Amino acid sequence: MKWLFSFFAILACLNIHATTDLMTDADVRKSVSLNGEWSILIDPYCKGEEMRVFENKKAQTKTEFYEYSFDGAMKLKVPGDWNHQIPSLDLYEGTVWYARHFSVEKKNGQRLFLYFSAVSTRCNVFLNGRKIGNHEGGFTPFQIEVTKNILQGDNFICVEVNNERRANTIPALVFDWWNYGGITRDVMLVSTPAIYIDNYSITLDREKNNIINICADITPRCKNKCITLSIPELKNTLCMTTNDSGQVHAKLRVRNLQLWSPDVPKLYKVVLTMDKDTITNKIGFRTISTHGEDILLNGKPIFMRSVSFHEEIASECRRAYSREDAQKLLNEVKKLGCNMVRLAHYPQNENIIRKAEEMGIILWEEVPVWQSIDFSNNETLIKALKMLEEMICRDINRCSICFWGLSNETKPSVARNNFLQSMIDMTRRLDKTRLIASAFDVAYYNPDKEKFVIDDKFIDSFDVVGINKYMGWYAPWPRPAEEIAWDVARGHPLIITEFGGEALQGNYGHEDWASSWSEDYQAELYKKNIRMFKNIPNLRGVSPWVLYDFRSPFRFLPGKQDGWNRKGLLSDKGQKKKAWSIIHDYYLELKNTNE
Repeated sequence: MKWLFSFFAILACLNIHATTDLMTDADVRKSVSLNGEWSILIDPYCKGEEMRVFENKKAQTKTEFYEYSFDGAMKLKVPGDWNHQIPSLDLYEGTVWYARHFSVEKKNGQRLFLYFSAVSTRCNVFLNGRKIGNHEGGFTPFQIEVTKNILQGDNFICVEVNNERRANTIPALVFDWWNYGGITRDVMLVSTPAIYIDNYSITLDREKNNIINICADITPRCKNKCITLSIPELKNTLCMTTNDSGQVHAKLRVRNLQLWSPDVPKLYKVVLTMDKDTITNKIGFRTISTHGEDILLNGKPIFMRSVSFHEEIASECRRAYSREDAQKLLNEVKKLGCNMVRLAHYPQNENIIRKAEEMGIILWEEVPVWQSIDFSNNETLIKALKMLEEMICRDINRCSICFWGLSNETKPSVARNNFLQSMIDMTRRLDKTRLIASAFDVAYYNPDKEKFVIDDKFIDSFDVVGINKYMGWYAPWPRPAEEIAWDVARGHPLIITEFGGEALQGNYGHEDWASSWSEDYQAELYKKNIRMFKNIPNLRGVSPWVLYDFRSPFRFLPGKQDGWNRKGLLSDKGQKKKAWSIIHDYYLELKNTNE
């Protein structure tokens, strides 16, 4: 296995320089947390680098002075966004400098990496007065080796963080969620031996559920190194030897393997060992595939009872980041009766991913190739591929993730097709164990055929097709809901990945007036959609939009929206709207019918 081979090949064709490898499952490796309070300087005119604030100099003479200081500066908690911590930064888009000291006891034969789970949106990292790396992409991790840069004892780290929206970024200038800025996820100093296991995958074979496939790379690449895999509960141990490229590819035959599923989310303790390097993880084993228009989990058809949520604690107007936050969000998912979450619209933090796995919740994880990004720009493509690679590398061993989502609501064009095809090709090379999907909003009602159809032939490139269709909200009902037929993506499983409408919690009446923003209208809209779903022959899942009301800067309506997208089944305070019960009862009926 060579994680970045396909990525490097594409970069080379476009004459773009590649970046450093990313280790898999950094969160279970030996590390020291750098979370906590960091000092900050707000830099709206981006003068900090010119002033060399990263050197943190102090005046040494009577005539010397500096127009900055991290001593006595404001502080922010890491992880966390700056928007909710400092009220004046609620709408701020610009640069903030983060800094702190930390102490290190260096050891012989040790390698050290600064690992950032996510920084929103781009950053430059300085250590002890020197720039050591940068990253763009606010929802995926990155690492920087600092073995040669780090000092014995005290060290000073400074991170320039910028969250400005730009035309060539992923997502682009306009997106329907809050642009939280800051070091929004965990920061760690990861320690490894001189030779260590960097990338690895341990997954169930798609065809034989008694075979586990193991792939691993070591760094530096060297041959004849013994890597041992142990699954104590199964009483299985396998010794493997690296090839000339420092890789192992092996199969382990197992007996009495209990497969992971929403009903039985079984995880096994798995231990990888090589010389002085040991990685202990919890991994579940399952298969996900399609057969005709069916989605098969562990070889059996399954209907996806889904919902979406943003990485946000709406009641506190902040990014979700902790294990407690993950528990809170996913508890509401379980109460609704879901077996799946479509993570909106970006890779969410490791706590959400791991907690979903423990709770038996299937995940559709996607990169924010959202609506009108610049598909003709090679630089934008490189950013999308890099983000995709970082997402897959981080989560390759997370069995709850069954779908890689590559885009949302993109419009057909040659440039769009070529862009997404590059993403599809990379995904298939990096991971053959999951289904590739995208959400489209191009299905339309054809009055001559008296049914919904789709002209976007590119959907045939995906294993599963998602359709966003806000009937009764952004599109009027062309006829009674129960009479509306669908002929969309036949031959593929289809999931209605978004539907619904807005309602202000506590606002009642006028179930037939969209402009009422009432719970009654939203509830009636859901009832009609459910009646329509019976006429979609290849429907294999539905995912209402959205679990909670969420913040959105371009939702202007006074007294109703006030900066919030009100499509939630729950209000921003967690109060149930009438539509919540409609979906809960529908999902209970589906569960009882399918079981």
